[in-house]
Amino acid sequence: MSRLARVVAQAKINLFLRVLAREVSGYHSIETAFLRVDLGDEVCVREASGRSIGCTGPAMPANGLGATARNIAFRAAAAYANATGWPRGFAIEIIKRIPVGGGLGGGSADAGAVLRALDALSPRPLGPRLVELAIPLGADVPFMTIESPMALAWGRGERLLPLHPLDQRDVVLLVPNFPIATGDAYGWVASDRGTYAPSASVLVPESLATWEGMSVIATNDFERPVARRHPEIGELVDALKEADASVAMLSGSGSTVFGVFSQLPDPTPGSHLAGITAITTRTSTRVAPVEIAD
Repeated sequence: MSRLARVVAQAKINLFLRVLAREVSGYHSIETAFLRVDLGDEVCVREASGRSIGCTGPAMPANGLGATARNIAFRAAAAYANATGWPRGFAIEIIKRIPVGGGLGGGSADAGAVLRALDALSPRPLGPRLVELAIPLGADVPFMTIESPMALAWGRGERLLPLHPLDQRDVVLLVPNFPIATGDAYGWVASDRGTYAPSASVLVPESLATWEGMSVIATNDFERPVARRHPEIGELVDALKEADASVAMLSGSGSTVFGVFSQLPDPTPGSHLAGITAITTRTSTRVAPVEIAD
């Protein structure tokens, strides 16, 4: 039996997110601050004779995750094998706890965890070069491969500046019973804004060092276009603000809305609303390590 690598693939929230100009290729550049939270999927990886992936868990959609070849965690393992020549085969098992299609980076977290797990098992690890394999997989995946719980990111997520994490806070995640396709959300941004106009605001280091500073700059360019199509998003943000969240906004392209609290309110905001799943977690001050078992 080959060695097993196990790691918790932590979800992320975006403390601010700007959608920049659309490139000739059709992609939009972004500027964002990623922060991991403690909620995560459990990912196990081992060397095997073939290539397989299995997904179970409370966050699995009723219709599954689609074709194996399109699964981002499977593609991450294949990319590692193709780039390094090892392993010839792999077996991945994932217990899903991060809502799918909710803007929390669940698939990207799984992909980053697979890359980290394979590198921990590899006889010739890539180390810092691991992030190069993450770039083609998606804008969130490079962050999910680095050993920093918080970072600034630009471009397509490939330009990263690790940051000292903010003090740990309670987080309420309000997850509607519908996902939002990332491609749709980008299309709504482009449609609503017309010609892109650069922001005149400039980030200063002090705004990223405290929750008080972050609360001033916490905006998400997806929030207004998404809320126009799904008004309940705005209602959830308002509910969290009314409960005294220091930061309340859409995460990523949605559909999850999150609130950050210095003390978790009782009852949990939004937990009584029909069609909404409320999850409580905490912001992370560390990246979950990869554990190796023989």
